[in-house]
Amino acid sequence: MGSTLLIGSCEPFSGKSALVLGLARHLLSSGQRVRFGKPLATSFDWAPDQGALPDPLIDDDVRFVGETLGLDDQELISSLHLLSPSTAENRLAEGLLTAGDGLDHLRKQLLGFDGGVTLLEAAGNLNEGLLYGLSLVQLANDLDAPVVLVHLWQDSCSVDALLAAKTQLGDRLRGVVLNAVTPDEVEGLEREVVPALQRLGLTVFGVMPRSPLLRSVTVGELVRRLDARVICCPEKLELLVETLSIGAMNVNSAMEFFRRRRNMAVVTGADRTDIQLAALEASTQCLILTGAGEPLPQLINRADELEVPLLKVDHDTLATVEVIEQAFGHVRLHEAVKATYAFRLVEEHCRLNDLIKAVGLA
Repeated sequence: MGSTLLIGSCEPFSGKSALVLGLARHLLSSGQRVRFGKPLATSFDWAPDQGALPDPLIDDDVRFVGETLGLDDQELISSLHLLSPSTAENRLAEGLLTAGDGLDHLRKQLLGFDGGVTLLEAAGNLNEGLLYGLSLVQLANDLDAPVVLVHLWQDSCSVDALLAAKTQLGDRLRGVVLNAVTPDEVEGLEREVVPALQRLGLTVFGVMPRSPLLRSVTVGELVRRLDARVICCPEKLELLVETLSIGAMNVNSAMEFFRRRRNMAVVTGADRTDIQLAALEASTQCLILTGAGEPLPQLINRADELEVPLLKVDHDTLATVEVIEQAFGHVRLHEAVKATYAFRLVEEHCRLNDLIKAVGLA
């Protein structure tokens, strides 16, 4: 019989996929066989007018992890249900709260994977998936599987969610990885907070610093969220945006400000050609124009020369900024450069051998 580990969180976009990638590669490098799946799919583009869901249903996150690690198709575990407004509406109308026969099939899959390790990623928080019978707590109980949580850490108030998880999961919670910690605070957290959490019965396997790269968003994703018109460089929409700048000051102040930023999306009015040209000479990944009017031809030509996508939106500057700010840290880890960085982050900041021993994967 193989071993199974559930990786969950107390809130969405906590960094579960990064831990999955780092842990899976560590296991593979030691000669272990690895499978990965998400019992409840949360990243899959489907609408009811497209017909029935595909069978097998492979979550986009699962497919990305499989491609990144070189896993075969049979090592990708299909999801039992899809979390979406339409499927939730159907289940609510039918009064369904159980996972159904698929859960028994999943148990048999786990039992039949001799000598290998199955990593399962749960939904976004402790309660998400209850309508499908696939919440983290339900899965842990139904599959009799240990759990490791990836938890976003802000300050000591963040421990409340971990204590709530410990109450619900009991001994199945084997430990946590704290993520998105301010880099300057990592050492102090390891020295002072980790021992305090240990005394509360919460084993900490790692403290990972916040990463602008992992929180970044592609220009293409901003185009989608803003419903923007791409004026030039449509072939550069895979560029990653790490920071946001608003071009609302005078041009001298703007140039000084832009020099201190990196990999920016710059939002400014369509009539501010001086700011736009200054932004193009800095570390700008895309230029987003708001308000009435169209960019001047010399701006388009310069953006084209520097290969900086130029976007035009119908929103005002404030609404545009709000959409972009919501995107940071709330997108999937679906870029190869992010995966490469995630490998390094997990290897450097997580005690993977201790984690493997604690959850019985060794």
